[in-house]
Amino acid sequence: MMRRLLAILLMCALAPASAAVPLGPAVKTEIDGLMTRLEASGCEFNRNGTWYSGTEVKAHLLRKLKYLEDRGAVKSTEQFIELGASTSSTSGQPYLVRCGNGTPVTSRTWLLAQLQAMRAAGAGNGAPP
Repeated sequence: MMRRLLAILLMCALAPASAAVPLGPAVKTEIDGLMTRLEASGCEFNRNGTWYSGTEVKAHLLRKLKYLEDRGAVKSTEQFIELGASTSSTSGQPYLVRCGNGTPVTSRTWLLAQLQAMRAAGAGNGAPP
């Protein structure tokens, strides 16, 4: 886990700011759809031991996306989930998602399931399944 965090930090530090490449439209649509689903889900998101609402987390993850995008580090939705939406870049702890009284799952698991559902529905429209 720590090795992965160091690799991500090193990649971000070495990537020049001029390497910024805008996300492709399909990737942007999928990420927007995931953020909409997260915000509308009513689920809570745990970051470094504190639970946050979907709205708060959406804003946080979009800042992380911007940071990664400015460095050309994200080319796919899966890369965004892995590099920006799965673990804290500060502590290395995995993010968790808790819906209702359910058992928390890793955000990686939750987001990949949502992505799969969106793709199965044939759209990145963000509508809940």
